[in-house]
Amino acid sequence: MRIFGDSISGNCLKVKWTADLLGLRYEWVEIDIMKGESRTPEFLAMNPAGQVPVVQFDDGRALAQSNAILLHLARGRHLIPADGYDAAKMLEWLFWEQYNHEPYVAVARFQVRYQGKPLADLEPRIVERGNAALARLEEALAERAFLVGDALSLADISLVAYTRLAGEGGFDLDRYPAVRRWIGRVEQALNLQAVPATT
Repeated sequence: MRIFGDSISGNCLKVKWTADLLGLRYEWVEIDIMKGESRTPEFLAMNPAGQVPVVQFDDGRALAQSNAILLHLARGRHLIPADGYDAAKMLEWLFWEQYNHEPYVAVARFQVRYQGKPLADLEPRIVERGNAALARLEEALAERAFLVGDALSLADISLVAYTRLAGEGGFDLDRYPAVRRWIGRVEQALNLQAVPATT
């Protein structure tokens, strides 16, 4: 199995972390999106959308979209709750992450860290909705250790990827103490080095 990804991308790293946690064998192929390496004819033949991550399996088939990849890699494993309702709640978080969280928290980070945009020039709507997403997580984690059930699931892996780096986009994680504690738990479960505070 080959994972094509850019190490600056939370969407790519969550695939790597899941594969590592599950002990899957793979080759990591670094794709520099800032240099247009996801737009080459060879890459577009795997994923016409020109986005990372992409996983290419031993039989040559390819799969894109980070959360679809997570679900495929983890099928039948402990990262997907056995209870049907809990599994559906996990999916609810995965869908929410790509629609209500990533477009704001990740976009703010990308614009500030990789495009050099001053925090003051971020679109107010991105900042407002990013903070709303973090507030939603804070509410959900106020009295629980993980997002679904009592153990780590794909919901946590998917959402921690950009949440732990939200400070790079100007979001103050000190406003969200339950989220900070959850980040620490998930980082420990994934054996990740903690991200130093940036705000």
